[in-house]
Amino acid sequence: MTPAAGTAVVLVDPALGEVVPAAAIPAFGTARAVYRAPGLTWTAAEPAPAPDALLALAQAGPVVLITADLDDPAAAALHAAGADVIGTQQVPGQWLLRAVAVMDRLRSPGGCPWDAEQTHESLRQYLVEECFELLEAIEDGNREALREELGDVLLQVLFHARVAEEDAADPFTVDEVAEALVDKLIGRHPHVFAGGDPAVRDARTQERRWEELKQDEKRRESSVDGVALGQPALALAAKLAQRTARAGLPGDLLPRHTDTGSRLFDLAALAKLAGQDPEGELRAVARQFAQNVRTAEEAARKAGVDPFTMDHQDWRRFWP
Repeated sequence: MTPAAGTAVVLVDPALGEVVPAAAIPAFGTARAVYRAPGLTWTAAEPAPAPDALLALAQAGPVVLITADLDDPAAAALHAAGADVIGTQQVPGQWLLRAVAVMDRLRSPGGCPWDAEQTHESLRQYLVEECFELLEAIEDGNREALREELGDVLLQVLFHARVAEEDAADPFTVDEVAEALVDKLIGRHPHVFAGGDPAVRDARTQERRWEELKQDEKRRESSVDGVALGQPALALAAKLAQRTARAGLPGDLLPRHTDTGSRLFDLAALAKLAGQDPEGELRAVARQFAQNVRTAEEAARKAGVDPFTMDHQDWRRFWP
């Protein structure tokens, strides 16, 4: 059974909604009928008949079958008989749509009981953990772990957005989250999206311009408004010093006392104002210290010494 000229199998991605490849439009215009494969909810198409019946219809005149799977029996039959196959072009971000759909399924009735019970508050610990695991992957230069941890952080964004959608008082969706992000990125890059900005000449002036635009946009009353006070203390001190320096605060007003907290603040502030990252540098030293401890313990084991019973002399002897 050879189908009539113009008969086509159109492959679509359900995650993109009722979107078809542009190349399939002529086939729709000449088809006597448009069908959809089982499992597809496509309002503009009728359910496909059995493969043999579909082939008989295709002999009498061109038909189009919309399917998400070329191995579907009806699609496979048309394909084997010589029908054209028109695929959906890969769209950047289409897997993000699938991730949103999966998250929605997990959270909806009949999905995962554990996911259904979570709240913004219960998810906080996982957001912090995933961010630190991502940071570790970056520091280790582990590309495989980096890809995985980026996905785990993305999961937290999708999860929180899905929980927010159910809020009775102030719901919002993941699309509104993305829309706000797009508006922010465009609004804070007028030199890219608005035909130019004379205030932006390089990366440093762009950073300054970003802060100016943010200040106008959020109508902040203080130069330290918007600084996340819940971040690690060393990073918090560095951020406060950076913000206030941009606002013109004299350096001699930074805490300079003999107590431990003031000295740590002073050290973090000076490092940040010198263009360094005190949090990152301290983490690097801490990670190296942990590695040195492991190396010394391993050396002790090889020497027949229990690392959990070592005294000061043993530690000095095995320290790398």
